Amino acid sequence: EKPLVPFHWEIEFPEVFARDNPGFDCFVGNPPFAGKNTITDTSGALYLDWLKGIHAEAHGNSDLVAHFFRRAFTLVRRQGTFALIATNTIAQGDTRGTGLRWIGQNGGAIYHATRRTKWPGLAAVVVSIVAVQKEPSGPVHAVLDGLPVERVSAFLFHRGGDQDPAVLKANAEKSFIGSYVLGMGFTFDDENLGKGSSPVAEMHRLIAKDPRNAERIFPYLGGEELNSSPTHAHHRFVINFAQMTEQEARQWPDLMAVVEQRVKPERLQLRDNPIGRRRKGYWWQWGGYTPGLYTTIRGMDRVLAIARVSQHCAFTFLPPGTVPSEQVVVFASSQCSLLAALQSRLHEAWARFLGSTLGETLRYTPSGCLETFPFPPNDESNAALESVGNAYYDFRAALMVRNNEGLTKTYNRFHNSDERSLDIQKLRELHVQIDRVVLDAYGWSDVQPVYDFREQLDESIRLTWGEDIRDEVLARLLELNRVRAEDEGKQVSAGPKKSAGRKPRKTTKVEDAKVGLSGPLQTLTGASSELLGSARDAPRIARIILMETRTIVY
Repeated sequence: EKPLVPFHWEIEFPEVFARDNPGFDCFVGNPPFAGKNTITDTSGALYLDWLKGIHAEAHGNSDLVAHFFRRAFTLVRRQGTFALIATNTIAQGDTRGTGLRWIGQNGGAIYHATRRTKWPGLAAVVVSIVAVQKEPSGPVHAVLDGLPVERVSAFLFHRGGDQDPAVLKANAEKSFIGSYVLGMGFTFDDENLGKGSSPVAEMHRLIAKDPRNAERIFPYLGGEELNSSPTHAHHRFVINFAQMTEQEARQWPDLMAVVEQRVKPERLQLRDNPIGRRRKGYWWQWGGYTPGLYTTIRGMDRVLAIARVSQHCAFTFLPPGTVPSEQVVVFASSQCSLLAALQSRLHEAWARFLGSTLGETLRYTPSGCLETFPFPPNDESNAALESVGNAYYDFRAALMVRNNEGLTKTYNRFHNSDERSLDIQKLRELHVQIDRVVLDAYGWSDVQPVYDFREQLDESIRLTWGEDIRDEVLARLLELNRVRAEDEGKQVSAGPKKSAGRKPRKTTKVEDAKVGLSGPLQTLTGASSELLGSARDAPRIARIILMETRTIVY
């Protein structure tokens, strides 16, 4: 009904592809910019699958422009070049992984790049301009933002590698996402009575009836309360049976009656899949308990935490006994030296670069932001870090109580260029001190930041470094991550050999297939059951089967 006129490069330009060293000499272009949702909305879901099919190691979240980079790279000859305009995210996340990273690992060399250029037209867009040579025959004389450099990485930095930073073993079990309760019926919360919570007064009644009930009720804190309350105070409580059996949990019959009435009916409506069956069978337990978190922090007098989703990168301490929700990231430390390292602009730049963002909003992910971060050498025993972190935290905590403002309002004032209060100016000075001590802890005394209120790419204003300093620090951190990962690998190789023991069971090919294909097979089964009744849908069925078979083969 909607025919397409196919375009075939080799048929259209036989003189280009029939010669020795086939391909074009050069591409110059301004490809379209489109994110995952726009690609699907305009071209259909199958088009995204096709893009991932023709471009190995491509990610479904990549911007469309990365695929134009890949296509141009494929179509130029050896020693050929291309220069394209790109989104400013071409060197970030899944777009970088799909485009520049793959190109750099397959014979491409970036020889010229301009990282940030405001579009000259009406659109308020910041773009990057990147030029690549395919399989250069000699040394590449690279230029980055108008300056000669030794090389340009896939991150569009003048040093460091092209790969994603490695997860460092030294950072294992340092950070945890809070617990996924998954059931408002577990909570006592006066602000969500219509959504399944019980009144806080009911909690007090149950404790008065049987004081033992207090043993399984805990303060419950989410990211919003962490950022809005001057003292990070909670207003909710949660029933917690941890990983108890049903028989063990029934030692608290009053609380089990609450959960059975308010949680169990919802759990029984879950889908009949492995996760759903597990949560149906253990309806008195939270959806995700994260036992490693509570085992690691047991006995600590306080733990460091940050809201997972926040406008500002702000860390604080929480008292013991508080249950953090899944909207809180917890760090297994009570040291101010860790607070100083994480609160510094070095770590904020790292987190905003490797975490996901939406405008000013940061989504802090432990795997990307913390586990890859190369901390300063001997940071835990660094007295200067501990001292400056302690001074910063104590002053900020007193300031928030004095002004009755939480972290969000405090840092809104911090980044407001019209704010002239002495307290906020003092907090700014302490933050500069943290940055200086952290930079010196790395041995980077040559880095001398200049602070100012600067417009960000999302048009917000923040008190921060210039982009040149930020990029220099990020490049050094990426290089340090690479070196640390290599050192950890060498230590593993040089370690003692494992004693001979029971070998892990090998899975059969059928079992291997089942592990990776549960999603596609479910999709195929569901689609087939809906479509097989109609003969006119046969071509569609064939396409679905072909698509799923291709997925299985890959």
